[in-house]
Amino acid sequence: MKAIRLIGLLAAIAAAFTGGYVYKAVKGGAVASADKGGRKILYWVDPMHPAYKSDKPGIAPDCGMKLEPVYADGGTAPLTAPAAERKVLYYRDPKDPNYKAQQPGLNPETGSELEPVYADDVSAMEAGTVQITPEKQQLIGVKYEQVEFGGGSRTIRAAGKVAIDETRIGHVHTKVEGWIDQVFVDFTGKLVQKGQPLLTIYSPDMLASQRELLLAAKAKTIMKDSALPSGFDQSESLLQATRRRLELWDLSEAQIDQVLKTGEPIKNITLYSPMTGYITDRKAFQQLKITPDTDLYTIVDLSHVWIMADVFEYEAPNIHVGQTARVSLDALPGKAFNARIDFLQPQVDPMTRTLKVRLNMDNPGLMLKPDMYADVEFVVSLPSKLTVPAEAVLNSGDHQTVFIDRGNGYFEPRQVKTGEREGDRIQILSGLSGGERVVTSGNFLIDSESQMKAAASGMGGMAGMPGMTNEPAKPVTPANPSKVPPGQPDAKGMGDMPGMTKEPGAKKK
Repeated sequence: MKAIRLIGLLAAIAAAFTGGYVYKAVKGGAVASADKGGRKILYWVDPMHPAYKSDKPGIAPDCGMKLEPVYADGGTAPLTAPAAERKVLYYRDPKDPNYKAQQPGLNPETGSELEPVYADDVSAMEAGTVQITPEKQQLIGVKYEQVEFGGGSRTIRAAGKVAIDETRIGHVHTKVEGWIDQVFVDFTGKLVQKGQPLLTIYSPDMLASQRELLLAAKAKTIMKDSALPSGFDQSESLLQATRRRLELWDLSEAQIDQVLKTGEPIKNITLYSPMTGYITDRKAFQQLKITPDTDLYTIVDLSHVWIMADVFEYEAPNIHVGQTARVSLDALPGKAFNARIDFLQPQVDPMTRTLKVRLNMDNPGLMLKPDMYADVEFVVSLPSKLTVPAEAVLNSGDHQTVFIDRGNGYFEPRQVKTGEREGDRIQILSGLSGGERVVTSGNFLIDSESQMKAAASGMGGMAGMPGMTNEPAKPVTPANPSKVPPGQPDAKGMGDMPGMTKEPGAKKK
């Protein structure tokens, strides 16, 4: 009976030993050095907390998520696409990785054959590339858009103001001294026609010159029957000189003929408007003494006006003389006018950082009044260039980043240089190529995970440095705790530091 019990005990021990061995073998067999595709597995990580690592698959203890493998090539998921179906991003020279081409062939500088770079090639991806499962992508709302390559046109909008055409401003002066006798145009804003009487002037100088004209005409008549031909010629010359002087003083030919015909000088000379327009300034009043320096009236022709538009300095390179623009005004809803750029100011306003652009346009019906506000639209042609949605670019101030969809759940950060913004799209000067897909929604969360991965990789790389390990620091426990060196933590976590004691209540000696 004892023999039977002994045999049963031995059998139980053997079964337990065999079961433990099998369990260990099965459990250890899960830590595979390579997956079915032949990719080497380094360790397993918590997808929510990449800092947690394990040497075997399982469940994360903190969040309960399934651990994912990390492969030696940098990925966290197997490559499922066959080689024939893998997307080729570009071709590069193995001797010069900076040389890239869109078609296979040879590098003309080195003569090396170009090799393809696949979208799922982890080794060709930038640092910080992350892989996100489709479930997580749907959870965070990841969306994509293609990088577009093309030209076209865009509209530059600017605020403007109606201004007086400075080439159509006239000033009324007199060329003689005198006094104003009568004023016919006596208020600002009045419309006058060319040749319309403005005022009358009494001028002693003008009166004396008219009398000289009469004397010269009389002398010519007397010398007509003279026996001295030279006397007649001299009187004719004097008459013409006096007449010319009156003409230079703006006395009209009809007025001069009137003086010669009546034999009486004109006491008050009438001053006429030199142009058609509106009186914008008036300094002519009765009994006022005037000189040639006196600006009697300012007349403005508003049949043609300027539009002064303020264009921001970063948009100014797209504006050129000769371009046309569309002008609309809030004061005239539903109406639009065409104008042409005829001048660009040579200096940017230091306060508003804008450039003054002058447009020339007719003013039909005098609907446009000076100082009215206007909206100006310039349609400019654009060369072909790459553009992406503006929300795809993460701008940190010193650099701009976009995330590229590399397929198989991989998102690669790419540094780009941006140009002008056109509506909801922004120009890409470098860093992208046509046909690539960029993330337009959810990229902030992807960027956070990318930075966490890059930070974790940087901390992991410190383990190989002298004096650096991945294990937490252990307290030093010397044989004699009272002999702990200054500044070195003892077994209780405190050292013999200045001002510090290991026991409460101990007095400092």
